[in-house]
Amino acid sequence: MPSTLARAAFAFVTVLALAGCSFLDGELLDGELMPSLTGDDPGGRQPSSRSVTAPPAPPVGQTNFVPPGVTDAQRTGKRVEQMRGDLRRMQTDISAQNQTLQALRTKVVQNAQRYQGLIGAIQSRLQVGTTPGNPVLVAQLNDAQGTLNALEGDIAGMNDLANRIVESNSLAAFVLESTRATYGPSGAVDDDHRQLAILEDEVNRTVVLIDRLLNELNQDVARQTNYVGREQRNLSALSTAVANGELYGGSLANRAWLTSAPAASQPLAGPGNLASRRPLVVIRFDRPDVPYANPLYTAANEALTRLPEAVFDIVAVTPQAGTPAQVAMQSIAARRNAEDVAQTLERMGMPRDRIGLNAMTSPQAQVPEVHVFVR
Repeated sequence: MPSTLARAAFAFVTVLALAGCSFLDGELLDGELMPSLTGDDPGGRQPSSRSVTAPPAPPVGQTNFVPPGVTDAQRTGKRVEQMRGDLRRMQTDISAQNQTLQALRTKVVQNAQRYQGLIGAIQSRLQVGTTPGNPVLVAQLNDAQGTLNALEGDIAGMNDLANRIVESNSLAAFVLESTRATYGPSGAVDDDHRQLAILEDEVNRTVVLIDRLLNELNQDVARQTNYVGREQRNLSALSTAVANGELYGGSLANRAWLTSAPAASQPLAGPGNLASRRPLVVIRFDRPDVPYANPLYTAANEALTRLPEAVFDIVAVTPQAGTPAQVAMQSIAARRNAEDVAQTLERMGMPRDRIGLNAMTSPQAQVPEVHVFVR
């Protein structure tokens, strides 16, 4: 890098190719792409417009679970009447549980719509540009977090409801078994058997209804839980975007293979190996407050799109030139900058066990740098 660039008023974030990865675009393999701090492409290409919206909330079930009712009879034995009473109480409980479910579903839809509106407003403001830490966006972000917490409360209510439905299901199975067992005793007349057959049919229909209710409720819980977990990660990345006044995208955790083997079990590449590899990103800290977050997010997101199991090595690079005291001071600065870059990736959603920290010196570096490698 020419020394005139190293002394320029602007610091550059250099996005390079992944070493040894042939799947990257030819443009990146052929040369360096050096977007300036303003995001303009020095090659004259217009940056693509990136509109980021929160993924739509998953739907909730639409079924209204209405019990089939219980047939009255004038002549039945005491045992049959007792079972019929058990069935009525069970169906009353199911009706109440169904009402609770429909109310919870309404709350989920309302909270999800409010959350989507808040996220859309924040992203629209970031899209056109805003100041770092805009208090209006911070307030909207806090409101969005509160709404997402309310969704978590709705999910907790659904889980409590599911537990109550499981109890009703156990009672239904007991009533069904008792109904079938009542056929056995001698001395029963044909009308008794006819009434038992009707009761057994109604119990069976109630059992099926409870099974459908529980299955649909569990599906609602699973979908909403996954959605809230994903959006909690996205909110963390969005909070970083609001703090910097720049639009990013969703959490990098949504790109990563979170179910893969932890990176901590893999040996991190040493400085000697890193020196021979080509970095994904080079950040030159030749002035305070280098705005590297947006280019870093773009590069990391692209890397994870191509290589979802990627591990990022963050390397503090210290210039070799200068007195021992100057080299020591620059080494401290480079390490501090590397820690900041690692924390920025974490806030963007990258799992900590997929980030490694290293340090090395370089005769080419003229200011403290941070190199980001991917493997």
